[in-house]
Amino acid sequence: MAVVLGIESTAHTFGVGIVSDGKILANAKKTYTTEKGGIIPIEAARHHRENKEKVYFEALKEAKIKEQDIDAVAFSQGPGLAPCLLEGMGFAKDLSRRIKKPIICVNHCVAHLEVGRLAGAKDPVMLYVSGANTQIIAYASGKYRIFGETLDMGVGNFIDSFARYAGIGFPGGPVVQKLAEKSRNYIELPYTVKGMDIALSGILTNLRRKLESGRYKLEDLAFSLQETVFAMLVEAAERALAHTGKEELLLGGGVACNSRLQEMCKIMCKERKAKFFCPPPSLLVDNGAMIAYLGEILFKKKIYFSWKQHDKIDIKPRQRTDEVDVKWR
Repeated sequence: MAVVLGIESTAHTFGVGIVSDGKILANAKKTYTTEKGGIIPIEAARHHRENKEKVYFEALKEAKIKEQDIDAVAFSQGPGLAPCLLEGMGFAKDLSRRIKKPIICVNHCVAHLEVGRLAGAKDPVMLYVSGANTQIIAYASGKYRIFGETLDMGVGNFIDSFARYAGIGFPGGPVVQKLAEKSRNYIELPYTVKGMDIALSGILTNLRRKLESGRYKLEDLAFSLQETVFAMLVEAAERALAHTGKEELLLGGGVACNSRLQEMCKIMCKERKAKFFCPPPSLLVDNGAMIAYLGEILFKKKIYFSWKQHDKIDIKPRQRTDEVDVKWR
């Protein structure tokens, strides 16, 4: 029975997860935040560097194992912010070398999808909504295909940008949700869906102008933002379900923690008699457990590098989901 440790460091979170036989033994993390402004990659990387040892030992303690019990080390190879990815890869290589165990490269987006198995999903369309990534993904013809995506910016970054304009700090999603819950006053915003793709920059510009005008309540804008953008996402996801013929919708990514988005997805799935799956928040946000979970799958299929082959491994900040050769299915 293998014990695989996973390291997540694509953006604001440094996480260490430990999985054995498909069961999560530990899922420790530390997240970079600000009171004003957005994520600064170099600062986030410094945060990871300062907290990685603490998070690592916290995970070992939570899993009740020792370092020598680890059979393989997995890490997020991409996509993500290069300075942050480098911290994770460096930590993974050091650990792999120290314990003389294999190292496994994991695609962050695919890990979000694969860990959905723990929620019960078998062959879903995944609505993946995080900071930099907004994609509609499903398995077809040997790969995880992207059937729809954002044409400009990820929905998480979009919400964080709105939060930055409003002066409410980073990450903005939780605060925007709380503000939205205080309003039912919908203000019309641009609605941009093109097939199964969406665009958000025009909506952001419109919201910024409304903020700067001083004529609208922040709660009303937050409510209108969610209702508009989430409706766009659900429309595109439903179209992907119809196109692929699949009958399961899986949510993934930090924005999927939003209760209103979950509610809208449930309504759509009920209307078309599809099954809805959503992992717990700890597995929706960036986390090391999902890296370890996919890492164990790859380890059992012998898809890894020896601890002596570190020179063959590098980060892939712009790696797309559909570039990953899915050899384990």
